[in-house]
Amino acid sequence: MTSGGSDTEKAPVRFGGAVDSYADDRAEGALDCKERISAEEDAMDAQDPLPCAHLLEGFCGALLAERNASPETVRAYHADVADYLRWCAREGADPLEADHRCVRRYLAYLDQAQYARRTVNRHLSSVKSFYRWLAVSGRISSSPAEVLQGPKQGRALPRVIKRADMDKLLSVTLEGKAPEDITATDLRDQALLELLYAAGLRVSEAAGLTGDQVLLGESLPRVMGKGSKERIVPLHETACSALSRYLEEGRPQLLRDASPYVFLSSRGNPMNANAIRAVFKRALRKAGLDQSLTPHAMRHSFATDLLAGGADLRSVQEMLGHASLSTTQIYTHMTPERLREAHHRAHPRG
Repeated sequence: MTSGGSDTEKAPVRFGGAVDSYADDRAEGALDCKERISAEEDAMDAQDPLPCAHLLEGFCGALLAERNASPETVRAYHADVADYLRWCAREGADPLEADHRCVRRYLAYLDQAQYARRTVNRHLSSVKSFYRWLAVSGRISSSPAEVLQGPKQGRALPRVIKRADMDKLLSVTLEGKAPEDITATDLRDQALLELLYAAGLRVSEAAGLTGDQVLLGESLPRVMGKGSKERIVPLHETACSALSRYLEEGRPQLLRDASPYVFLSSRGNPMNANAIRAVFKRALRKAGLDQSLTPHAMRHSFATDLLAGGADLRSVQEMLGHASLSTTQIYTHMTPERLREAHHRAHPRG
């Protein structure tokens, strides 16, 4: 393996790896992704210098430029690969000379540290992507991690919200309020919750919605998903009504300076993913529902309810923005209640 030519300008590289295996939520804040990573790395390097930092910077730059990864995804890759590089330094191993046995020892270290299997697999995926980039860009001859497999993990069924609970969640914001007592943030929260369930949006997608993607009177908003892939998601009348009311009556009250974003904070700033989670948690408390639920349960419920209602798998895949049909297939599970109903309808002695 060779490390030569690391500073030489190269043609854009292509490398494999599932960029979208990470968190759905895009980064927020004044600093862009590279600046934030640099600031965090500088703070850590003051105590623990990062070996091969220039290679990690190049890898993250390629993720942004070549894979069009979200800033939050790049931060996740950066953290995982930095952890591996620091482990190499502690072990006296050169990551550019590492073989599969070295990477396997790193996985064993994670296992001994009692990392969850899912986390170990995520670290391995990051390290594999890093080595693919090193190989494609000519810094090493081949990836030592490609032959390795992470620990097997059972695939948990997605957590969904029962329909009765969903009804509570979607009514609690405006329930019992006189028209004159409904605030602009009430209208915003109602529209946001309706949209998360009606369209199965990720929180990052809701945060990134702009006015040109959601037009008044339109029931087919355009959503920018992972990898900057745009999709069209139909909305039912209730969601359209809530969204239109917010855009007409609520958003103008929140708007301070010109902003293209649909969902704004009380100060007129674009709402980030954490702010959207806070809206969801507040609604959970008001409705008296399980506080461990997350906004992603709305997305799970969207897919599960569509399939239970007769929608075909391919259409649900398109609406969710899944690249692979196998990802969507997990939603074909049935709740115990629905299994009992199916058994009762179909069994001759039911």
